[in-house]
Amino acid sequence: MNTNFKKIIVAMIAVALLTSCDAVQNANNTQKGAVIGTAAGAVLGGIIGNNVKGKNSALGAVLGGVVGGVAGGVIGKQMDKQAQKIESEIPGAEVTRVGEGIDVVFDENSGVYFDTNKSNINAKSKANLNKLAGIFKEYPDTNIIVEGHTDSTGDDTYNMTLSQKRANAVTEYLVSQGISKSRLTTYAHGETLPKYDNATPEGRAKNRRVELGIVANEKMKKDAQEQVKQ
Repeated sequence: MNTNFKKIIVAMIAVALLTSCDAVQNANNTQKGAVIGTAAGAVLGGIIGNNVKGKNSALGAVLGGVVGGVAGGVIGKQMDKQAQKIESEIPGAEVTRVGEGIDVVFDENSGVYFDTNKSNINAKSKANLNKLAGIFKEYPDTNIIVEGHTDSTGDDTYNMTLSQKRANAVTEYLVSQGISKSRLTTYAHGETLPKYDNATPEGRAKNRRVELGIVANEKMKKDAQEQVKQ
């Protein structure tokens, strides 16, 4: 996602939040989250969804699974707790709460990374994936999208294959730690979805990443809707 696109998103979120001000003033915390989440989520879904949802991205999957309303606020509160847990236990992870889900990015400078041209899970990555698996077990009603990315250096086909191997390695390791395979979906993007500038060494390092999308499964959605009815 380029810088200009990010600026547009921020501006549109601001508009969405301003238009929801009156509704938020007299709401409780759950309702506030639902109002803001619905307004901002609609804007984000319209802007980002059209750009990345069709590409099977983690962010697109998070935005595509929005329930909305008060039920969405209930789901959001549960996701808040899970996001905080990931942030506290894996400090290197870039954790972002988006809509009713969580986007987690691991690059070469953070908790889960790969040596150059390698796809095997190294010792440090194993330690952090163990922590991540433990958190996923605490929150069993979520599904996880795992996607691999590379920088733009080298052959396109090679990069796509490498990103697939890395995403598969993370998925297989999580399964080996007791996470049900049915919860996991794996995608490879190679160099096609950079988040940073490939013209700089720092940008390329950040683009060599594994990204996770954490979304509510059908049980969590149903439970949230039942809770609202009570």
